[in-house]
Amino acid sequence: MDFSSFLTSLATSFVLFFILMCLFTWLSRRPGNHVIYYPNRILKGLDPYEGLRVSRNPFAWIREALASTEADVIRMSGVDTAVYFVFLTTVLGIFVLSGIYLLPVLLPLAATAHAVMKADNSTSQGSFNDLDKLSMGHIEEKSPRLWGYVIGTYWVSFVTYCLLWKAYKHVSDLRAAALMSPEVRNEQFAVLVRDIPPVPEGQTRKDQVDSYFKAIYPDTFYRSLVVTDNAKVNTIYEELEGYKKKLIRAETIYAANPQGPRPTTKTGLLGLIGEKVDAIEYYDKKIKELILKLEAEPKVTLKDKQQCAAVIFLNNRLTAAAASQSLHDTMVDTWTVMDAPESRQMIWSNLPKKFYERQIRQYIVYFIVLLTIFFYMIPIGIISAFTTLENLNKLLPFLKPVLDIATIRTVLGAYLPQLALIIFLSMLPKFLLFLSKLEGIPSQSHAERAASGKYFYFNVLNVFIGVTLGSSLFSRFKEIEDDPNSIIPLLAKSLPGSATFFLTFVALKFFVGYGLELARIVPLIVYHLKKKYLCKTDADLKEAWAPGNLGYATRIPGDMLIVTIVLCYSVIAPLIIPFGVAYFGLGWVLLRNQVLKVYVPSYESYGKMWPHIYTRIVASLILYQVTMLGYFSLKKFIFTPVLIPLPILSLIFVYVCNNKFYRFFQSTALDVARRELKETPNMEVVFRSFLPPSLSDEKGGGDEDEFEDALSHVSRANSRV
Repeated sequence: MDFSSFLTSLATSFVLFFILMCLFTWLSRRPGNHVIYYPNRILKGLDPYEGLRVSRNPFAWIREALASTEADVIRMSGVDTAVYFVFLTTVLGIFVLSGIYLLPVLLPLAATAHAVMKADNSTSQGSFNDLDKLSMGHIEEKSPRLWGYVIGTYWVSFVTYCLLWKAYKHVSDLRAAALMSPEVRNEQFAVLVRDIPPVPEGQTRKDQVDSYFKAIYPDTFYRSLVVTDNAKVNTIYEELEGYKKKLIRAETIYAANPQGPRPTTKTGLLGLIGEKVDAIEYYDKKIKELILKLEAEPKVTLKDKQQCAAVIFLNNRLTAAAASQSLHDTMVDTWTVMDAPESRQMIWSNLPKKFYERQIRQYIVYFIVLLTIFFYMIPIGIISAFTTLENLNKLLPFLKPVLDIATIRTVLGAYLPQLALIIFLSMLPKFLLFLSKLEGIPSQSHAERAASGKYFYFNVLNVFIGVTLGSSLFSRFKEIEDDPNSIIPLLAKSLPGSATFFLTFVALKFFVGYGLELARIVPLIVYHLKKKYLCKTDADLKEAWAPGNLGYATRIPGDMLIVTIVLCYSVIAPLIIPFGVAYFGLGWVLLRNQVLKVYVPSYESYGKMWPHIYTRIVASLILYQVTMLGYFSLKKFIFTPVLIPLPILSLIFVYVCNNKFYRFFQSTALDVARRELKETPNMEVVFRSFLPPSLSDEKGGGDEDEFEDALSHVSRANSRV
């Protein structure tokens, strides 16, 4: 990429962001769009502008975001969201403090050097320009100026250690404050038990579970819910709910024009084929048939389809916390007890999977992910090589007349490789989430953390390393074929050549990516299309503008890729630091606005994602330290071994942090769980909150006998404790 393409990319990205921000200001003030720009506030019964000043100033939302507090974030979007902002703040702090040394010290050191640069040291793949003179590549081999870069490498590392320690402590305090809240949280009175052994002869599964836990917790055991195979009853329930929606829609259409013809539908697939019938009568008939099925099927399910897992309810949250972290059997693969996730994030189909089945599934999934990473690296390397203008000229010579046009060449050079990479990566997250659920993970939040971890390592191996090596592999394939060991020094040599690419990649992500995030153009268009052509009822409208959550499974790995890129290039090309600061600074402000007004969390894990985030930051730091060791070696700096302690220090830091903090994120501390509640929990409400909708009694408290085979039962006199 030449210097004009680089400037074009920055300028057009900034202009696009400003246009999108102005568009957001205009669109968000229109009452018909409030459900797109303020759904979180609307769902909480708040006025979109309550406590806010209505202004046409396109920067007004920034003032509002900066004025918000961590308590505001927790109140509107939960602890997990607050923890995500601790991550943003921590990384922003790392880059700002790193820049205090790197920018005023290393930039002059590079700019005033008098080395004759080699092609391998260019930050723009051989196109020497002013940016190259500000990078470590401009320092001559064996130069004493390299000591400044050694100090910079240590400075970045120690800044990261200090801020990560402070962040871990802060997140621990946030988690403790949430878990010791006097509010009744249903999941704190439940534990999940898996790997239940075969039922003894003469007992039912319910009797087996009840007798086991009554013997261990005689004073606090309340009831158990045995997990069942709900596939058939869920199908009936979902079909029934679908026909109810269709009936309401048909009645709404007819009520709007009672003089016109009654709505009709076809009885075949998706209402598109088959006999044409009166829609209202047909839906009403199907609903009555499905209600009869739904009355019979749960009894069969609860009696005959019990599985080797259960949710146990205890009427004391201190006892529940102790139970979730206690060994209940001499064998690790029997009576496995853990804290229960929220009912809304339970993956019921995974709960009965046995201990060794989960282990085998995990290894198989890891192997599939490894293959995916390896084979994805091939097309990403090809994209990286193919989308450079030089290689396009070589491989597609018929495009040369077009590529010789200065304007087209500048625009393509500015955006083509980055856009190709972003589009290619967007296809992966759902596949990784699907694989994570195949492991037998019990909750949605855990599955998203697992998918996020896979996506992070995929990004590092395929995007960071794949793009860095891509064009070099393309041009030096014969050399690597003759000497496979040359790939390691090739990576170190290739790093400076990709610096400008990653500078532009980061700029594109924060200007255009965050601009689209703020303006919400796609959700707005989809909502208005659905509203005009598909929505007939209030339920249809609400479903059309439902905002969804922040999407941690894809958002965190995307952010971690930027962390990895900026850390690894921070000393080699310090100019990347302002881009990292801009990305996380703008992200903090913009996403603050989004979580307070737009996104609605779909679950709450009370900060369990933090150890996952922390581990990936440290992994990026170690990759940076190893990268610097390699690059200093290429510079023939005889004092390179002074950097060897850094990766060792990072591993020691991880060990100390894990021993000090991590256990609390696995289990609830008993000192936290013992705190008093402001009201006595209604255990019947706690219990029923875990019933799957297809099995729950909508009338609330109907005949308990139908649940007797799967649900343990105590007298109603003890339902409040």
